[in-house]
This record gives sequence, C-alpha cells and structure tokens, in this order.
Amino acid sequence: MRLTAYIKLARLNRPVGIWLLLFPAWWGIVLASPTLPSLFLLLLFACGAVLMRSAGCVYNDMIDKDFDAQVRRTASRPLAAGEVSLKEAAIVLFFLLGLSALILFNLPPSVILTGFVALGLVLLYPWMKRITYWPQLFLGLTFNIGILMGWLSLHPTLSLTPFLFYGGAILWTLGYDTIYGFQDREDDLFVGVKSSAIAISSAPKLYLSLFYGGALILWAMGGKQAQLGWIYWVFLGFIALHLAWQISSLREDDSDNCLKQFKSNAIVGILLFLGLLFSRLMH
Repeated sequence: MRLTAYIKLARLNRPVGIWLLLFPAWWGIVLASPTLPSLFLLLLFACGAVLMRSAGCVYNDMIDKDFDAQVRRTASRPLAAGEVSLKEAAIVLFFLLGLSALILFNLPPSVILTGFVALGLVLLYPWMKRITYWPQLFLGLTFNIGILMGWLSLHPTLSLTPFLFYGGAILWTLGYDTIYGFQDREDDLFVGVKSSAIAISSAPKLYLSLFYGGALILWAMGGKQAQLGWIYWVFLGFIALHLAWQISSLREDDSDNCLKQFKSNAIVGILLFLGLLFSRLMH
C-alpha cells in the first residue's frame, strides 16, 4: 500500500512524461555523435530521465498540495489525498536527487553545470502558474534542457544546432502541455491558477498551430544547420502530419480526448529520434 503511494507520487505509473523528458536528451546525443551514439550514454541519460522526472513530480506535488486538493484530476494524488506526508515526500525527493547526482557527476563538467541550471529551473517551475499565464513555456525551457546536456556530453561547447532543436522543443512542449492543461481549465479558473490553456481560450487551435508550426520550422532549420540526410526530412514530414492530426482531432472540452492527444506526443519524440539516428547511419 505504501509502495503504491510512492509509485503514484513519483508518477512511475504514468511513464509518458519520462519519454517526453528523455527523447530530447537523446536527440542531443545523436546530433553530437559523428556516427552511432553510445549505448552506454543513451542508457545513462535514460536513468537520469526516470529519476529527475520522478523528482520533479514529487517536488511539484509538495508545492502544489493545496491547489491539487481543489482540482478534480489531481485531488487523488498521494500528497493531496493525505496518503503521504510532506516529510515522507521530502525523503523520497532527496533520495531521487541523490541518485540523480551520482549519474550527473559521471558526465563532463559542462554537463554538470548545465544540470545545476536545470535543477534551478525545476525548483522555479511550480511557482510560475502563480505569476504568469505561460507556465507551459517555462516548462518547455525546463523539460528540454536535456538537448543541451546530451550535446555537451560529447562536445565541449554549444553551437547553433542544439539551440535550434531546443527552441523547437520548447514550442512543442508549449503546445502539448497546453493540450494537457485543457483538462483542468475550469478548475484552474476557480482556484486562481494561471495556464496557457486559459490564455488561448479564444482561439485554441490557431495558437496550437502557431506553437507546433514554430517547432517544425526550428527543427527544419536545425536539420539544415546539421546537414542531415534526406531520411530526416521524411521523418519530419511524418511529425508534421501527426501534429496536424493532433490539432484537427482535438476537442479541448473533452478531458479524455485531451489526455489522448497529449500522450501521443511520445510518437513525436521517437519519430524525431529515429529521423536523427537514421540520418547519422546513412551519412
């Protein structure tokens, strides 16, 4: 019973967030690799993604405990429901951060430094919904910094290429997390929490088209900058079709539909990863 509560606290029962955190880091590794990426490095970042996504969820729930208790979708979370105490959550958080640090300190100094920047962003993120209607944009900055870390694990300095992919990923996250936020829009308005789902209520599909369109443009610019092969463009085309389907079939007042569209973004992550990987293999 207690173990189940801890699993729910760390969201290990909902792995889509792990994939959405992991794939951008894998993009950075593949972009920085002259040929096939190191399997060890991919696995190292996979472990880090599991730990840090879990740590982020625990910390977020600690900060948002009172808000979560007033929102239908989040009221059953272990902290909000009283299944886990704040003290227990803090112990779990520090355990996860400790394991994450063991992984981080096996990477180059530039990655370690970027990792501490990422930690700072994680600590700030839960507070953004209290001060801006665009916390999802801040989440994009936070959730996709793995692109830069993946690149720096193989290159001593950053170049334009990883920043173009990072910028695209930020807009992609802004889009998919806005879709996720549609589930809570009414409750957020009642509680007084801000979100991009509220900000774009007047024309949601237009704004989502701009977010996803911007992501595709930046990923195209990144592909050109990295001189990727034709196979990358095929996969980018599939991504464009998928994102267009997401928007066209979205029903923002249907929570189940919003969750389905949100989860489907793992497909975007793997398609871009495969496009980069096959481009490297065929180079």
